[in-house]
Amino acid sequence: MVASWPEPIVSVQALSQAGVSTVPNRYVKPTHQRPVYNSDQSGLDMEIPVLDMSDVWRNPEGVKRVRKACEEWGFFQVVNHGVDHELMERVRGAWREFFDLPVEVKRKYANSPDTYEGYGSRIGVVKDAKLDWSDYFFLNYLPSSIRNPSKWPSQPPKIRELIEEYGEEVRKLCERLVETLSESLGLEPNHLMKAFGGVDKVGASLRANFYPKCPQPHLTLGLSSHSDPGGITIVLSDENVAGLQVRRGDCWVTVKSVPNALIVNIGDQVQILSNGIYKSVEHQVIVNSGMDRVSLALFYNPRSDIPIGPVEEFLTENRPALYKPTRFDEYRLMIRQKGPSGKNQVDSLLAST
Repeated sequence: MVASWPEPIVSVQALSQAGVSTVPNRYVKPTHQRPVYNSDQSGLDMEIPVLDMSDVWRNPEGVKRVRKACEEWGFFQVVNHGVDHELMERVRGAWREFFDLPVEVKRKYANSPDTYEGYGSRIGVVKDAKLDWSDYFFLNYLPSSIRNPSKWPSQPPKIRELIEEYGEEVRKLCERLVETLSESLGLEPNHLMKAFGGVDKVGASLRANFYPKCPQPHLTLGLSSHSDPGGITIVLSDENVAGLQVRRGDCWVTVKSVPNALIVNIGDQVQILSNGIYKSVEHQVIVNSGMDRVSLALFYNPRSDIPIGPVEEFLTENRPALYKPTRFDEYRLMIRQKGPSGKNQVDSLLAST
């Protein structure tokens, strides 16, 4: 992997705070990649499903609702999920405080493309690439052997403890969700987790995202269109400002955040393991001229050093393996090198290619 960025890193937040009146050219997307705003999004069929997990987990019919959400959307919001609401507010607030620190303080944690861990502003190492209008902090959480809190921010006070506490609660939620996904696919509850490499071997990372105010939001994106490379993603969205958009056919649906909800989406690895029964779905983030936005994404991933391919139970004579097995550490390198690129990454593993 490349050890340094191809161009000097510029804090997008610093650009925004400097009061730039136009978006610098390196952030201006080609016309076909610019944000789309759907004027009519009033129908229920244009909102991602909301699942009450207390009902899903106690009701045998609940897994059917999970399957429907996965098949039709690849995204859903969960309430009564077991993660403490006050903790969600505190960890989101702590990250907002971190991004409000002087840029000189944040640059002490500057990342490099070899691990991505730390404070940064770009994904991908392609020289002269069009960049996204966002900054982020990326850290490793699981397995515990690669967790290094000394690389995490030390300011504001208690942020490291909040990361640990939030990470632990979301880890437990992910374990339950992987069991639920397994059952919804007609497998034993522990089957999918075994395919992930086992509960003690899975990986997880956290990315805190900061989307600054943008003078020309119609020309750029906070995060370009992509599907997540890992297993499942849990997003703690901004409670006041919308921004996440999910592809629905030819439309982009802006997600309306439900109070105290977390957003769940299927990653490429579940698409591969399910042999295409569940599909990861393209999503992107739009920005606006009036308000900054903060979100947290926890990526829950298979063990990185074992081949991940379609589960045997989903292979038949009429439906053979659609995807070539690959290790997650190799697969993850693609997005780290090339940056977000729609569904091109998972499609590159199609057995017919």
